[in-house]
Amino acid sequence: MEKEKQVKVMKFTDGNYLKILEASIRMGNPVIVENVYEEMDPAIEPLLQKQIVIKGNSWTIKIGDAIIEYDKAFKFYLTSKLTNPHYLPEVSTKVTLLNMMITFEGLSDQLLGIVVEKENPDLQTKKEQLVIEGAKNKNKLQEIEDQILATLQNSEDILGDAAGIQILENAKVVSDDIGKKQIIAEKTEIEIDEARTGYKPVASRTSGLYFCIASLAGVDPMYQYSLSSLKVSSQVPSQTLKRATILMRDWDT
Repeated sequence: MEKEKQVKVMKFTDGNYLKILEASIRMGNPVIVENVYEEMDPAIEPLLQKQIVIKGNSWTIKIGDAIIEYDKAFKFYLTSKLTNPHYLPEVSTKVTLLNMMITFEGLSDQLLGIVVEKENPDLQTKKEQLVIEGAKNKNKLQEIEDQILATLQNSEDILGDAAGIQILENAKVVSDDIGKKQIIAEKTEIEIDEARTGYKPVASRTSGLYFCIASLAGVDPMYQYSLSSLKVSSQVPSQTLKRATILMRDWDT
């Protein structure tokens, strides 16, 4: 997202990170600080509090002992690999927190799509088309509602406004047509979801397996496994998936 703006990636443990940070603030380059723990470096406190001094068209901020110019395009990101960090209220109120950690249910849904796409591509394609068509229909209905409201608001006498009546009639026809399509789409989606249910055990077990091996990193840092490698390994023939399921069942036993 920030690649074109020459984003700078660093860690608090880097010896020259403050110099790079100051230069980025002056030039307006985005900065990402990786592997942040629950305690922050006190040096960035003015930045978190946005202690910017504005004098005319000049923006300045004090970082450490230096007062530097502040570019309005500057953006500051902090990322953490902690699974459930507990930041102090003083920190939480100064930043916007985004939880990017995947959940068991979310991963199961992703893997279900991969398995269905491998085993029954047509079924997965229909599912994706229904989602796209459903979103388009909802947007179209919203446009119709806005059009109706605008017509009623701008017309002093709607009963005597032929153009307004025509707009309302057309909106009703389109709305009824979309409503019928939505009913058919909902029935089709139920049928597709029922067909997809047969693949859910594989997705659930694979999701559980990922979280199991991911937690091994807490035993020893050597055990590092990525989600992308798990997805690649999950795209295998059905017979292999069945054997993997049997192996996992024996392992559980």
